[in-house]
Amino acid sequence: MKRVVVVCPGRGSYGREQLGSLRGAQDLPSVMAADAMREALGRPTPSAMDASASYSSRLHVAGENASILTATCSLADHDRLLQAGRVKVVAVIGNSMGWYTALTAAGALDVPHGLRLIETMGQYQAENVTGGQILYPLCDADWNPLPSPEVDELLRHVPGLFVSIRLGRQLVLGGTDEALRIAMTRLPARRIGDRDAPFQLPLHSAFHTPLLLDTAGRAARDLMDLGFQAPRVPMVDGVGKVWFPLHADPHTLGAYTLGTQVVAPFDFGLCVRTALREFAPDALVLLGPGGNLGSAVAQAMLDEHWSNLRTRADFQRRQEEDPIVWSLTRPEQRRLALGEP
Repeated sequence: MKRVVVVCPGRGSYGREQLGSLRGAQDLPSVMAADAMREALGRPTPSAMDASASYSSRLHVAGENASILTATCSLADHDRLLQAGRVKVVAVIGNSMGWYTALTAAGALDVPHGLRLIETMGQYQAENVTGGQILYPLCDADWNPLPSPEVDELLRHVPGLFVSIRLGRQLVLGGTDEALRIAMTRLPARRIGDRDAPFQLPLHSAFHTPLLLDTAGRAARDLMDLGFQAPRVPMVDGVGKVWFPLHADPHTLGAYTLGTQVVAPFDFGLCVRTALREFAPDALVLLGPGGNLGSAVAQAMLDEHWSNLRTRADFQRRQEEDPIVWSLTRPEQRRLALGEP
């Protein structure tokens, strides 16, 4: 049985191509719970949004919907993974909002409390986007690191600009509208896949920066009664700390989740590297929706020289011969994890 680390994506993972991700999943425990919660609140259910005839930025990208929709898809995949019984989960990690999903998948919050956390934090964004985020690569198309002195210069001299997420060999900057405008005009043009960078993430607040201090305070007041507990399986957070079963302090875990994690940079690359060092998995399983964390995970592996991988070509050869990253959105890799035809 393969030993795997489960990876939970952030809210930007659900795109046009992910419509229909929950088809046939309505009887899974997490999906039923999420649908029931949203229906009781008089809001569109994840299943209904996923079954929409067309993709709508207003519906699917808005934070108050995107968060719960992404998390429900991820938890549905996690339900399937556990039901299949083909792997042993040795740790759970998540990127940005995916940390909330990870808390639920690892058992640090039960499903109702985990969904309440995700829903509450998402609803804070309704008509209340604070600042924004831009994505910028720190590498070329072959994932070779590129010198980026302009980034350091901007962070030193532009008020209201902060590191938000370290995403492998990519960087998410968060800041005020004016700070992001300056960064967008001064950062040298680069490419991420088929997109020009830097580019701004739509309808995203400046998560993981001091601009969210008021949000952290509100979360501490509104969610102080969440039932945090030691997880059933280890978790690695956005500063590389491992939270172990039996030893994790629930109060400290809640304080990190509702406080530090909201206002301080989230280092997803360090999260992946720590999981590799501590748990030596056979593979990392990327829950849906989307597979957009694949490159960030792979780049963290290169930084770690994991399994003697040093270049993008090395990683691609390994994926062809004996995949070490399994994205549940890819049929051939989904079969490895779930045994589904």
